[in-house]
Amino acid sequence: MNVDGATRERAARPIPRLPTVPVLGSLPFLLGRDGVLSGLTRAAEGFRDEGLFRAAVPGIGETTFVCNADLAAEMVDDAHWEKALDPILLRARELGGDGLFTARGDEPNWDLAHRILAPAFSGAAMHAYFEVKRAALDELVAAWSLRGGTDDVVADTTRLALETIARIGFGETFHSFRRRRLHPFLGSLGATLDEVAFGAFRPPVFAPYERYRRLRFDRDRARMFRHVDRVVATRRATPRESWPSDLLSRMLADADPRTGRQLDDTNVRFQIMTFLVAGHETTASLMAFALHYVARDPALAAQLRAEVRTEVGDGPLTFDAVRRLQHVGRVLDECLRLHPPAILVVRAPKRDTLLGGRYRIAAGEPVTLLVSAVHRDPSVYPAPLRFDPDRFLPDAVRARPSHAYKPFGIGKRICIGRSFALVEAALAIATLVRTFDLDPPGPLRLAVSAAQKPARFALRARPAKLR
Repeated sequence: MNVDGATRERAARPIPRLPTVPVLGSLPFLLGRDGVLSGLTRAAEGFRDEGLFRAAVPGIGETTFVCNADLAAEMVDDAHWEKALDPILLRARELGGDGLFTARGDEPNWDLAHRILAPAFSGAAMHAYFEVKRAALDELVAAWSLRGGTDDVVADTTRLALETIARIGFGETFHSFRRRRLHPFLGSLGATLDEVAFGAFRPPVFAPYERYRRLRFDRDRARMFRHVDRVVATRRATPRESWPSDLLSRMLADADPRTGRQLDDTNVRFQIMTFLVAGHETTASLMAFALHYVARDPALAAQLRAEVRTEVGDGPLTFDAVRRLQHVGRVLDECLRLHPPAILVVRAPKRDTLLGGRYRIAAGEPVTLLVSAVHRDPSVYPAPLRFDPDRFLPDAVRARPSHAYKPFGIGKRICIGRSFALVEAALAIATLVRTFDLDPPGPLRLAVSAAQKPARFALRARPAKLR
């Protein structure tokens, strides 16, 4: 709400705050076994009526968090609010630079890359990638068949997502299901992502340890950049008629339809890193959560298996068949509601404003939309902690405000790869429930990481009985 200065002064109220202590800020009131991000979601329950609160988070500082759907409705308005970079994304820029995920709103390479790459994520392109996705999934299925399941679901869905995006992104395979240890590139990727997440919330109280973490981060980042730069140089040195139909070829060959410009090699590197960083962890987490909810509910597993049988029979899953799996899609949507990949979306008003008509926010002041809390607003989602895919039946979706469900971001900065991720996850869940009977897992625990994911999640899988 944009108002004149006098009205703003009369209407403004102080923003409620979490308590703080010296050095640690609000950390003691947030930190639990699931980490700071889950602690923020829990803390939001105490501020439902106000719709926002402030907390002092180590590494981030004093921050305003919006936590209900009413105030979210204002923040998603691109006419009055725009993207700002949160501390985690600022750290992730050291990996992704001005790639699509980490670029600032005023950086020209975001618009340039978005126009060049948007066709690569169209429906027609999704169809073209399908066989690569299925081939990578076949390797996971073979591994589970041999082992009778897995001791670490998240590790296996992460391998699957990385193999998929690497093959489609730049024609690379890491042979993740054949190796005992991860490819060195993937080891460096995991280490740097952990440092991006944990370092953002770590109080800098021990300088020698910070220098040690910095040196390790720089070493791992240099290793990945060298690898990607070699891939790009090799592709450029190859005759163009031999180039595969992947995202790298498109980035090197295609020009912006508006300006005729092409991406330079540095930005191509950042886009590849963006695909790997943003394109694997969230998809891997989505698949792992869906497997947990399906495995713990035999009736749900049977419903999904019946839907696959109705749509496909005993034949192979096709792209068109996967897109018809509505019940599978609702399961994924409900997983994204409870465990959104973008927990924090930072926005700033373009002009001084009174958020909700009550809380003064200065132009350019970062405000964090706590998406995980908005997705659990009981005024929109009754019994919000209950897993209920029927929340995404067509009539229910039409009756619900769109601003109350934002798992992939907001406005023009919404994730370009959301359809890519959903097709990949739907194919995986449909294939695994058709192929295996899954034993119920233990209680769901969340890992401490940059993206929400199950912790210590093992799954026993037996060949599915004919029904």
